[in-house]
Amino acid sequence: MEQILAELRAIAEETRLRIILLLARGELNVKDLTNILGQSQPRVSRHLKLLLDSSLINRHREGSWVYFRLSEKARNHSFVATVIGSVDEEDKLLKRDLTRLNAVKQSRSEEAAKYFASIAENWDSLRKLQISEDKVEAAIAEMLTGKLGNLLDLGTGTGRMLELLSARANLSVGVDLSHEMLSYARAKLEKAGLTNSQVRQGDIFNLPMESGHFDTVIIHQVLHYLDESLSVLKEAARVMAPKAKLLIVDFASHDNEELRSSHSHRRLGFSTEQMAEWAEIAGMKMVKTQSFPPDERMPGAANIQLTVSLWLFERN
Repeated sequence: MEQILAELRAIAEETRLRIILLLARGELNVKDLTNILGQSQPRVSRHLKLLLDSSLINRHREGSWVYFRLSEKARNHSFVATVIGSVDEEDKLLKRDLTRLNAVKQSRSEEAAKYFASIAENWDSLRKLQISEDKVEAAIAEMLTGKLGNLLDLGTGTGRMLELLSARANLSVGVDLSHEMLSYARAKLEKAGLTNSQVRQGDIFNLPMESGHFDTVIIHQVLHYLDESLSVLKEAARVMAPKAKLLIVDFASHDNEELRSSHSHRRLGFSTEQMAEWAEIAGMKMVKTQSFPPDERMPGAANIQLTVSLWLFERN
């Protein structure tokens, strides 16, 4: 009963209800909320603290920024969800808040797109070295069949894997160290309306997640940038539930040393034997593999012969 009373007290105030209605549409930081609500930062922060204390919202830090999001409990397991659904979309105050929210999102999208445009040429060349992305993504969808439960994408970059798979997940989370990439990913997810998806700034060697929480983990074209791939697999296994699935997509072993200097690759691909050995050490078993040789029709494929491999593992 005390928890219900705490929730009632938390939302029984105009500004806090406005915050709940805004966070129901996606995560925002304090600056966003002050701009939308037209209130001072200290006042907004006080309201956020009350909502945090009642467990109706969650917060996470991304560098010097702090983002707030409606908690899973509030979204799915609380009478607050009923309150959110009962507010008239034509309410004048709500409409004004949503108009300002759209302006914030538009500004965020433009800023992220500007950054991404500055690296687009190099990014495109990386993604077109081997084969059609459509083939790889079709194989990913085929390997990860059915419902995905809680999904984690390590090294999410621009969030493409979240876009591809979130529709089959209860919750999907992307983790990356780059704030710029996360800004772009967040804008894409908002534009796609994927409200069950979120991105977090974090170190994939030391994830800010509790153990055994995820049913599906994907590591897409990340490991060849790292020196300690086994450590990442161990950390992935830590946050996986028993029988959870891990899908790794990366290059098969190759000898193109130029990629170390031209594209900052640390590892020249991986063999299936190496992956199987690492998986066993990390407490997983390999259940399926698939490889795609380079498509000679792709730009640059004739000069950079890279095979893309998919390895599917199951947590013990």
